[in-house]
Amino acid sequence: MTDLLIRLFVKDRENVQSPVVRSKYGFLSSVTGIVVNLLLSMSKLAVGLLSNSVSIVADAINNLSDAGSSIISFVGFKMASRPADKEHPFGHARVEYITTIIVAVLILFLGVELGKSSVEKIINPVDSEFGWAVAIVLVLSILGKLWLYFFNRKLGKIIDSQMMMATAADSISDVLSTTAVLVASIISAFTGLNLDGYMGILVAIFICKAGIGIALENMRVLLGEAPDRELIRVIYEHIAGYDGVKGIHDLMVHNYGPNMWFASVHVEVSANSDILQAHDTIDNIERDMWEEHNIRLVIHMDPIEDDNQFVRSTKVLVNTVVKGVDERLSIHDFRMVVGPTHTNLIFDVLHPYDVEKYTPDMLKVEITKRIKEINPKYMTVITVDREFVPDIADMPGLKK
Repeated sequence: MTDLLIRLFVKDRENVQSPVVRSKYGFLSSVTGIVVNLLLSMSKLAVGLLSNSVSIVADAINNLSDAGSSIISFVGFKMASRPADKEHPFGHARVEYITTIIVAVLILFLGVELGKSSVEKIINPVDSEFGWAVAIVLVLSILGKLWLYFFNRKLGKIIDSQMMMATAADSISDVLSTTAVLVASIISAFTGLNLDGYMGILVAIFICKAGIGIALENMRVLLGEAPDRELIRVIYEHIAGYDGVKGIHDLMVHNYGPNMWFASVHVEVSANSDILQAHDTIDNIERDMWEEHNIRLVIHMDPIEDDNQFVRSTKVLVNTVVKGVDERLSIHDFRMVVGPTHTNLIFDVLHPYDVEKYTPDMLKVEITKRIKEINPKYMTVITVDREFVPDIADMPGLKK
């Protein structure tokens, strides 16, 4: 069914990197959600009012809010598909995250209001009626929401959409809440226990949990969370595959919306290589990264003295000293300036966030002290860098 809808309504469906195609997927998801949720809401509202059940009416309102959320999602996809302009040179794709947070806030608001009405129902209970119409509507609702879950999850995976994955998560939450309402209605009908208000609270908890989870997930993206390890692996393996690349460090990756990645990195090349040839290699890496992986990459080229045995052996010595301070530390951009009375050792130290024992200043002091114990003529010029991407030290075959 899902594949048929995609073929019917999404032209050029394979080109998921295109904002226009993403917008078409968003339109399909939104319209489907609006139609299904409106049908479920109207049917539940009817049987909820007839049976005097606050939990069923609340579930109906929940579906109505889902239809509203689908409308917001559609607007979000349309706005996110707008091309970059003078005021927004990185495009508008982050609008998708913002509209998803708006949906999450609406879901949370609904959950709180439902919880309040359910508490009132517990304080002032009113008997509800259960019949075949109630059972059939609730079962159809569960099946419909299950289909929406798989439908939106598949579309979300195809275009890597947090908004669709959030909609799918909301659907599975609705499945659980409607199942709870159905079970409570059956128990009440056969035992006389009035569980309507309690089930309403349970539904409210499901709704609030889904809203909070969706909001937190998208807030992390907007705040600038670290990219996943697979993306880092793709970037490192791509760069390391070119002749002349001696090392890679200081990678930073920025996300401006789904499939909108911008990155910068330092690439080490031999100081004795032809500068024009090295620059040509860097240009090729940047261009190929965009064409093959849709990542806008900017590279800073770092020359290193890889053929100087004295520099190489001193670098190994310094790296051993740094590892002695903490095994998780590493160095890069190592240079030496030899003078008649002292030698400057210039290098950067990568300071992971999980190395909490030392502040950057403490690291400089401790490393300098240990190096001077080896050779008092060594002077250090140390820059402490923070880690902007997940550690890839355990990824075999990658240069770091």
